[in-house]
Amino acid sequence: MKKQLHVISDGKLTLKAFADIAGKINPFIDRFHLREKKLTAKEIAAGVEMLLNKGIPSEKIVVNDRADVAWSYNTCVQLAYHSLPIALVKQQFPGITAGCSVHSYSDALEAVREGADFLLYGHIFETQSKEGLPGKGLHELTAIKANVEIPVIVIGGIKPRNIESAISAGADGAAVMSGILQSNDPVHAAWCYSQKINQGGTLHEKDL
Repeated sequence: MKKQLHVISDGKLTLKAFADIAGKINPFIDRFHLREKKLTAKEIAAGVEMLLNKGIPSEKIVVNDRADVAWSYNTCVQLAYHSLPIALVKQQFPGITAGCSVHSYSDALEAVREGADFLLYGHIFETQSKEGLPGKGLHELTAIKANVEIPVIVIGGIKPRNIESAISAGADGAAVMSGILQSNDPVHAAWCYSQKINQGGTLHEKDL
């Protein structure tokens, strides 16, 4: 089964800049997450429209937290610990695809019981966004995959050079932020990630 590559907005780029990059890297990416905690529902909706105008299909767009915006545009929603309960979202928005961010084995099992369609698990490796906190590693990921049947996407410190180890441990894909969005060449970076995640291609040092 094809492994998924997700890109998550980092709150550092404007929505327009994120949409511009998304339009260029679209061939390599399976899901684009709008993770903009400081923006209003109206502003996030505008971001969704920018992505749609760049040719991103609605089914490839994931709206963080705001189930109402996701429902309005027929996109996926990504729920976190501070979000509405998964079961309630599924009840109020029938048919919506809902991912859930989890940070432990018990979180993962609970999210599955609540009806999550996929999991975002991490942070796997050390990352600047979680400075001072060690990565969770791959052991718990393997345990999660042994006990859930929905896709598990890993996040946190994902690089082309370490992505294969996460896939080997059972991950169904990986989510990336700065590794692509803050790259001097986002298109090339997205290509590198896509090569490694699905083909295990050999990359030169300059590609890593």
